Amino acid sequence: MENINYEKIELKSGLEIHQQLNTGKLFCNCPSVLRNDEPIYKIKRKLKAVIGESGSIDIAAEHEQKKGQTFEYLVYDTNCLVELDEEPPHEINKEALKIALQISHLLNCKIVPVTQVMRKTVIDGSNTSGFQRTAVIAYDGYVETSIGRVGIETVAIEEDSARKINSQDEFVTYNLDRLGIPLVEITTKPEIKTPEQIKEVALKIGEILRACNVKRGIGTIRQDVNISIKGTKRVEIKGFQDPKIMIKTINEEIKRQQSCLEEKICESEVRRALPSGKTEFLRPMPTAARMYPETDIPLLKISRDLINETKKNLPKLTSEHKGFLKEKGINEELMSLVLKENKIEDFKTLSHTIKNPELIAKSLTLFQKEISKRENKSLSQVSEILNTDVLEDVLEKVGSEISENDVKTVMQKLVQGKSLEEAIKKAEINLTEEIKSLLKEKPNLSRGAYMGLIMNKFKGQVSGKEVSEELKKFLD
Repeated sequence: MENINYEKIELKSGLEIHQQLNTGKLFCNCPSVLRNDEPIYKIKRKLKAVIGESGSIDIAAEHEQKKGQTFEYLVYDTNCLVELDEEPPHEINKEALKIALQISHLLNCKIVPVTQVMRKTVIDGSNTSGFQRTAVIAYDGYVETSIGRVGIETVAIEEDSARKINSQDEFVTYNLDRLGIPLVEITTKPEIKTPEQIKEVALKIGEILRACNVKRGIGTIRQDVNISIKGTKRVEIKGFQDPKIMIKTINEEIKRQQSCLEEKICESEVRRALPSGKTEFLRPMPTAARMYPETDIPLLKISRDLINETKKNLPKLTSEHKGFLKEKGINEELMSLVLKENKIEDFKTLSHTIKNPELIAKSLTLFQKEISKRENKSLSQVSEILNTDVLEDVLEKVGSEISENDVKTVMQKLVQGKSLEEAIKKAEINLTEEIKSLLKEKPNLSRGAYMGLIMNKFKGQVSGKEVSEELKKFLD
């Protein structure tokens, strides 16, 4: 499969990416938190496919209805009647809309000034209402790749589905905690021509999403790919998010479609990606019959002021931040830590305090990790104590009252509960005598062992560099 001529087989593919936004629910005031404790009560439902706007029943919905399943929903005190489909949806979450608009701008899209919220028929039990609410807010954008521009068809904002807990034949249990969490859905045009380009587009869109206020972690992003070759119908593959097997999955699907061509049994269907790179049948491909207008929500109007506001305050991409940090002379390891821990804005703030980028980066990342271990506190606890204002006060003392080598020691003392004045006060410790005494008491240990004993004895009162330089006088 390595020598496939993708141009000759006329490979056409496009991505659909669903990313949770880091806000409350989309059409109610409930928080977007996942629950694994005991629910306050449970309800049961059966769902039925209905006729869509086109006048017919969607084939995928009909397929699900034939299973005859009963659905049980776990309900918590963080759920409300909207999620139970017992109350009309509220006004759309404004913060979620702003984030979706920022993503649209970063994808170079045109914004839809007036849009209709639609109902998308879904009767596999993942929505208590039997449909998902969705609205297109932008269109006709693009991302650049190494072999050309790939168009963005649409960007939509929609509500996430309920979370499946278990499934036993005709009885399925869902948790309502995830239902209604805002999603942004990005659909590319079917212009991606090679598996390598598919992976490049996925990573590029992922970088744009991570620059915005989206949720992180397993389950917060879902990615599907649509594929066809000359003579076949479009196939949608769900669960296509592992970059390590993206190329293999595409090539395996091409091979499967070529076999279908030979057997003259090409179907338009939805399949599920497997860890092996192969896929399995999931359901028939949905049709336009699944969509119809949401009558409980007025038209969504996106004002020019809101468009301008979200465009003016666009976040920078990781690649832009990397360029900035590289210009400052930060090495790759520190650069990765600053970006991974989302410390870029703190770095910029502290850059106005002291002209020492490496010390700033270490103070925000490495030093705090080390102090966290030594003081047996969580990194979040340490970061809360050593906030930007506190670090600014510490770094202002460098050169006048403390040296660069003292910064980590001072930070550790602050975490121990000392005031800044106490922390910067030098301990009256005679290192020379302390080391002489230790060498006499415990002869023939390694340099590292002596270092550890001294550092442990004077926890945070002396710097590693001071101890190391003093040890050299006796051990070299």
